[in-house]
Amino acid sequence: MSEVEIVTWPFLEESINQLNNRESYVNYPVIYLLNNAKEAYIGETVYFKKRMRAHLKTSERQKLNQMHLIKHDKFNRSATFHLETKLINYFLGDERYKLQNKSKTTNEFSHNYHNKPYFEQMIFKDIWKELVTKGVVTHEQHVIENKDIFKLSPFKELSLEQLDLKEKVIQFCEKQVKTKRSEYGSLFVVRGEAGVGKSVVLSSIFNTIQEYTKEASSPFHATENYLVVNHEEMIKTYKGIASQLKYLKAKNFVKPTPLINQLKKKDRKADIILVDEAHLLLTRSDTYNNFHDQNQLEELLKLAKVVVMVYDADQVLKLKSLWQEITLENLILKSRHADFYELSNQFRMQANDKVIEWINEFKQKRLLPLPVDENYEFKVYGSLKEMHEAIKKKNERFGLSRVVSTFDYLHKKDGDIYYIKEDSGSYQIPWNITDSKYTWAERESTVEEAGSIYTIQGFDLNYVGVILGPSISYDEDKDQLAVNIDAYKDIGAFSGTEGIENVEAAKERIILNSVNILMKRGIKGLFIYASDEALRKRLLQYQKEVRKNYE
Repeated sequence: MSEVEIVTWPFLEESINQLNNRESYVNYPVIYLLNNAKEAYIGETVYFKKRMRAHLKTSERQKLNQMHLIKHDKFNRSATFHLETKLINYFLGDERYKLQNKSKTTNEFSHNYHNKPYFEQMIFKDIWKELVTKGVVTHEQHVIENKDIFKLSPFKELSLEQLDLKEKVIQFCEKQVKTKRSEYGSLFVVRGEAGVGKSVVLSSIFNTIQEYTKEASSPFHATENYLVVNHEEMIKTYKGIASQLKYLKAKNFVKPTPLINQLKKKDRKADIILVDEAHLLLTRSDTYNNFHDQNQLEELLKLAKVVVMVYDADQVLKLKSLWQEITLENLILKSRHADFYELSNQFRMQANDKVIEWINEFKQKRLLPLPVDENYEFKVYGSLKEMHEAIKKKNERFGLSRVVSTFDYLHKKDGDIYYIKEDSGSYQIPWNITDSKYTWAERESTVEEAGSIYTIQGFDLNYVGVILGPSISYDEDKDQLAVNIDAYKDIGAFSGTEGIENVEAAKERIILNSVNILMKRGIKGLFIYASDEALRKRLLQYQKEVRKNYE
């Protein structure tokens, strides 16, 4: 079998002149890298010498001092194009170079081609291994694949559904950004449940728009645009991506309240505002967080020509962010122009429909027999210690496996370490430690801890171990879940009850939303431990029945 070969020369005219025209790679599909110590550019071509000479005439490329040619005798143009995009994505995750590459346009994205899995898996694995060996990149492939910056990369290969959405959003923005300002901007609403890839598409859209701001012929030229998310952990990831890409700036990734207050103070308006996790926006004033208006989406609509929001009503975690359909409908009516899109394909969980259905029914307080999926590990544990040990073993093998919990345990922002104590008090685990510039799950030490909904919302894990605390119990008479609102310790989640008709039902929905989010974090598997003895016994009984049926 042929092997990947990487040849390296100084990036100089003399090196190009010395290349022998009779060499097979000179007029053959290849991938190439240009780099110096801090920056890199990745490309593919069938005319290597000609392309290198063109790059030498580009001022930006002239800063680079090495060229690497990647060749394989089975390369074809579809394969090199696909692997080029894949390499860009992994270089971003490697976090060693600032990339000079621009995004692919929607009609340039990789299509299916003959033997694609072979190139995508085996050949790419060989390429990356060789780049690590040569010292061109730093991290091994599996390390990069567990990074949040890699998973939210704007160079991620998108599905046909995601590409369709991206094209529609960019066309919408192109049209609306050219209109005159009015009291309210135009609104594009993207709906989709946890795990359908909303943030990945938004990251790709924003990167493309920001690239176009530098092109004089584009409707986006010189526009002022922001990506907003009311989530501290996700802001860290987005700013990390910005530090690696030429066209993105950290200042363009902000939380909503600072942006609203900043624009109002300077009496300025933005052109386009993209809102990730829009279900986390405030829907009433919050003086503690310095927001003094009534609805953050409404304020953003007043401050931009275009607002694009991705939204899932089942991920609202605070009463002051509680979205009622009438609220959104009223804002849609106020907007200059509105459009909608629903993402439906589940990407995070490698689980069958029965597993997804079980979680969705659990969210509605219905407890079904445990589903079976040969490709997704779904297990219930009788003790927290047993589940924690299982998660640590998964982390040793696959990485990025963590324990998370419903917010049912005492926690204060006073710098002290608080613990979840279970198994009749005989086992404890540090709880909700978030003081770090890195996202919680990416710190290796957090495998010894339990994270909260606020450390993990919007992010993937390979395996997730979910502690269902005292707020989630089992009503044996009704054979369904019971929600104990008083056991929920996230006090801030229940502030801001004004205008809510049924406060108790709203609080219950907040708790069940958090359970739904926690259970949908795991790509490869979901483990569950229930603090409530009756619920734990019922779940274990279901598990026993399933195993008996499949023996």
